[in-house]
Amino acid sequence: IRRIPEATVARLPVYLRSLAELLEAKIGTVSSERLAEMAGVNAAKVRKDLSYLGSYGTRGVGYDVEYLLFQMSRELGLTHDWPVAIVGAGNLGSALANYGGFTSRGFPVVALVDTDESKVGQMVGDTPVRHLDDLEALVKEHHVAIGVLATPSAAAQPVADRMVSAGIGSVLNFAPAVVTVPEAVSIRKVD
Repeated sequence: IRRIPEATVARLPVYLRSLAELLEAKIGTVSSERLAEMAGVNAAKVRKDLSYLGSYGTRGVGYDVEYLLFQMSRELGLTHDWPVAIVGAGNLGSALANYGGFTSRGFPVVALVDTDESKVGQMVGDTPVRHLDDLEALVKEHHVAIGVLATPSAAAQPVADRMVSAGIGSVLNFAPAVVTVPEAVSIRKVD
């Protein structure tokens, strides 16, 4: 497996945005100099970053915009959806479930769960609120890849443990608590 340096991975979305602009403008090829200028880095860095993707431009011609866009999307996992389950149907969880930006970027919210019986069965946008006890079944049914913690702090760790045991590989923690997960699971704290 190729290891792409973290710094390179962090720059890929910037290149992706630049390439999308070029594609929209119907520009077929781009030089490393032009891409560097758009991304705010130097051309040597662009060439080095793109070499990790196995993409080498043609001297005097540059890079094929569409092909490069496809390669980057694949590398960043944007060529298929990553279903999301949100635990906590309070103000934050409901706002996240209603936020259309997730789905449009390939992160559809497929489940919203809570333990509050008065919320279970309610609709939040197009998503019915289900009980936390349904989490494992929902993860299996919808192939949930990402769990979003939008719980009060006291519930955060037990819910994270349930997410992990249900097979969720990435956790976004919006709860006001520090949560630990096994090394194989990725976790991001969001303020």
